[in-house]
Amino acid sequence: MTVATERPRARRGYRIEPSRRRFRLDLRELFASRELLVVLVWRDVKVRYQQTLLGIAWAVLQPLVAMIVFTIIFNRLGGLEPEYHVPYPLFVTAGLLPWFFFSTALSKCTQSVVNNAELVSRVYFPRLVLPIGSVVVAFVDFAISFVLLVAMFLWYGRVPHWHVVVTPFFLGMAFFTALGIGLWFAALNVRYRDIGYVVTFLTQILLFLTPIAYGATAVSEDLRWLLALNPMTGVIDGFRWAVLGRGIPHYEIFAISWAVALALTLSGLWHFQRVERDFADVI
Repeated sequence: MTVATERPRARRGYRIEPSRRRFRLDLRELFASRELLVVLVWRDVKVRYQQTLLGIAWAVLQPLVAMIVFTIIFNRLGGLEPEYHVPYPLFVTAGLLPWFFFSTALSKCTQSVVNNAELVSRVYFPRLVLPIGSVVVAFVDFAISFVLLVAMFLWYGRVPHWHVVVTPFFLGMAFFTALGIGLWFAALNVRYRDIGYVVTFLTQILLFLTPIAYGATAVSEDLRWLLALNPMTGVIDGFRWAVLGRGIPHYEIFAISWAVALALTLSGLWHFQRVERDFADVI
């Protein structure tokens, strides 16, 4: 009697290698990590408002104080008039809200990888989840601070224009601008920890190069394209036009600012993914 013996199966081996493509964006892998994104966003939102004296009121207090300062300095003392023939506090508030969203998102995006150093060094996941999540957290602050704009409309007895339905178009521009620049700085911040000071200095300069206290029409038409190279110019000019519903939309500014925002995002993705394989070793 013969006994049949089963031959052992050959084991398959898998070799994991980095992609040889210069630019690789795996959207399926990113989509599969959506639950991790939600967890990180919820964690950051809770941490942001835990053990604070005023809690979520900080999201309203910051633009409120800035609006008062801008009104006193630029309108009362400087004699600067709003572009759309609306009360200056309302005009400047409509510019400050998207600006604070951008500055908050950029700051958080820059620190996103370093602040999650233990997670990065211990487990693999798409590193893009970290900067994207930090920008999403800034949307929470923006949603809360929008209450201030609603209160300003009620105070002056006005209502937002129906153009308000296109505000997501301009908020998307702000999202990609903050993400694009933030990806560059987040990657650099892993190796050079003083990048955070550079971001603070940059946002302070950019604040006065962006038409917040003044309108885009304050710049001569032949130089307006230069102002539009700052993507936040298109964001704030478009957001104001949408919520206030006054004036003629500056389509050329919107087009240039969107083009620059997308270019920043693509270049930021390229640089971030080029160096992210070294994050765990350097951080």
